[in-house]
Amino acid sequence: MADSDAIAPYAAHFTRPLADVAKDLESYAQLLRRWQAVQNLVSRETLNDVWSRHFADSLQVLKLLKAGDRAFLDLGSGGGLPALPLAVALKSPNHHFTLIEPNGRKVSFLRTVARELGLVVAVEGLRSDQVDSRETPVPDVITSRALAGLPTLCGWMQPFFGPETRAILHKGREHVEELAEAVPHWDFNVVVTKSDTDAEGVLLTLTDLRAKTVS
Repeated sequence: MADSDAIAPYAAHFTRPLADVAKDLESYAQLLRRWQAVQNLVSRETLNDVWSRHFADSLQVLKLLKAGDRAFLDLGSGGGLPALPLAVALKSPNHHFTLIEPNGRKVSFLRTVARELGLVVAVEGLRSDQVDSRETPVPDVITSRALAGLPTLCGWMQPFFGPETRAILHKGREHVEELAEAVPHWDFNVVVTKSDTDAEGVLLTLTDLRAKTVS
């Protein structure tokens, strides 16, 4: 059953009424539960708490977006988090999401959700290093949740970065260590925002990402 209260704090950032977003997210939740039986899309322990653990957690990214953000790229999309809740909340012809996910069954799931909810979403059934960044629109925002450590993630994201691109990444309590591990190899500016849904979690906003030159 839809839990509008869990996502209400972010309703001011939606492009349409809260009730419409909640209806689409409930359809998404039903598909998630149905497909979970044959493909591990989210942790089984969190499946009954999908509205706060997954939907609200994804939608908190909205607070960090700019008015002109239109093109989104999500790496390692898995079950579609955070990209699909964001696509539902920002559902309009002006916002476009590209999801990169190499697992074939998860690709089928993502495409099913996008089709049934009428989302402006393209799903690439490849690893990020198999996607030609020259043929991909430069994203305003890159997202990723529970994919890889920051040093590795920087390597996957960097080919897609444009001058104005920002990466907004969900990270847990190890974020301080991950930042320290990334600094010797990567230059970037970072803003750390405390998570609304995880007492030990943060959102890292990275800009100006570039590999350090080897002297």
